Amino acid sequence: MAKAKRLVVLVSGSGTNLQALLDAIAAQGTDAYGAEIVAVGADREGIAGLERAERAGLPTFVCRVKDHATRDEWDKALAEATAAYEPDLVVSAGFMKIVGKEFLARFGGRFVNTHPALLPSFPGAHGVRDALAYGAKVTGCTVHFVDDGVDTGPIIAQGVVEIVEPDTADGESALHERIKEVERTLLVDVVGRLARNGFSIEGRKVVIP
Repeated sequence: MAKAKRLVVLVSGSGTNLQALLDAIAAQGTDAYGAEIVAVGADREGIAGLERAERAGLPTFVCRVKDHATRDEWDKALAEATAAYEPDLVVSAGFMKIVGKEFLARFGGRFVNTHPALLPSFPGAHGVRDALAYGAKVTGCTVHFVDDGVDTGPIIAQGVVEIVEPDTADGESALHERIKEVERTLLVDVVGRLARNGFSIEGRKVVIP
């Protein structure tokens, strides 16, 4: 059986996607899932995502932008802190910072992110709100590899969520929660398949055998 792939997960907030990965690995076993989380990193201290990691007995690290003179220096520090754990894949589980050239030089093509819309529609920080404002009838979530654009990397998988009348009346929160439920399931599935089966990136297409 192939050796389990090493995952470093990056978080900025509550860490619900991190918890979904932890739960799946615990339920299936590292060998069956195909991956293990070896460390969790964050861009801020005192967040629930780090607490989840610590409860799981995982090493953590924090790399704050304000602790560095420039954004490039922060990016280099984040890359070095992540590289210390020798990950096969890096997973953004609600990591709210855009990484730079140094990080992508080390982890481009194996840095997985999620976005709460069906890319290439509605990229950026307000994907849920923008889909509602546009009058879209369906939206969803996208799991993709990160490149040097904003939500422009090769798409790995997508999940569809229908927009219903209460969403338009209540604002984005109810819709966002439904998207997050689909996103957690999709991320767990995708990371496991990437780890177990391997993958290639051919132009914009991600191929998982």
